[in-house]
Amino acid sequence: MLRALVIYLILMLLFRMTGKRSMAQVTTFDFVLLLLVGEATQQALLGEDFSIVNAALVIATLFGLDRASDFLGWRLPFFNRVTESVPLVLVHDGRALDNALAKEHLSEDDILGAARQSQGLERMDQIKWAVLEPSGAISIVPKSGGPVT
Repeated sequence: MLRALVIYLILMLLFRMTGKRSMAQVTTFDFVLLLLVGEATQQALLGEDFSIVNAALVIATLFGLDRASDFLGWRLPFFNRVTESVPLVLVHDGRALDNALAKEHLSEDDILGAARQSQGLERMDQIKWAVLEPSGAISIVPKSGGPVT
């Protein structure tokens, strides 16, 4: 129980120190980082050839590298361009951009599903822009002037 308490306190402290990010903003890399932290935590909890100090150092290093990467991306735009994906336009003025859809292995049904969920749109011609965001979500901008008939 003591090991679990120590690991819990270390994780709580590190999560509080590294800032807040909602689950909607978690990137693929953030998810992988959490898996790595989970592996280090698991080994420390079970005591399999891994001390609590080693686990704390591994976890702190991973969080520190992640925060350093965030900081560099904030301060150096070229670093952000190298490490982060950019938004990709999938639909322009009601027309699907086939090359973009093929590149991301998406279909028009995927876009229409996002349009129904976020904007209540039913047809492609009601969409001004559909953009694949770096998070993987599809943002929909409807055409202005009310529903298209």
